[in-house]
Amino acid sequence: MAKETGRKLIAQNRKARHDYLIEDTYEAGMALTGTEVKSLRLGRASLVDGFAQIEGNEVWLHHVHIPEYSQGTWTNHAARRKRKLLLHRGEIEKLRVKTQETGHTLVPLSLYFKDGRAKVEIAVAKGKKLHDKRQALREKQDRREADRAIAAARRRQRG
Repeated sequence: MAKETGRKLIAQNRKARHDYLIEDTYEAGMALTGTEVKSLRLGRASLVDGFAQIEGNEVWLHHVHIPEYSQGTWTNHAARRKRKLLLHRGEIEKLRVKTQETGHTLVPLSLYFKDGRAKVEIAVAKGKKLHDKRQALREKQDRREADRAIAAARRRQRG
C-alpha cells in the first residue's frame, strides 16, 4: 500500500474561533486505538464540546466525539473517552504557564491526518465577551459588504 502524504481534514471547530480569542496554536499527536483510527478515516468526528487539560505532566483531550466503528466488535472504543495528546515536555510546560493565566483554556481547533498520522491542532484561547463577539461579527459583515461593493464597481467598469 502506498504511503499517505499531505494533510486530510477530518473535523474543524469553527465555533471556537467565534467564541474565543486564539492566542497560540500547537500541533499534537493523539494516542488512539485501532477502531478510533478507522472511524476517523471514514471522516467521522466532532470537536464541538472538546477541550484539553493538563494533568500532571500529560495533556488530555476531553469530550471529543469519535463515533464507534460500525464494523468493530467487542474491541470497539467509547465515543467520548479522554485521549492522551502527544507533545514535547517543553511544549507542555509552555501550555501550563499560559493556561494558569486568568481566563485561558486549551481548545481543539481541528482534527486531521498528516502523513498518515492523526493530529489535533489545539489553541491557547481566552473567552470573548458578548460585545466582542458582536463587534467581530459586525467587522466581518462590513468587510463582506466592502468586497461586494468593490466587485460591483469592477463589473461596471468592464461593462
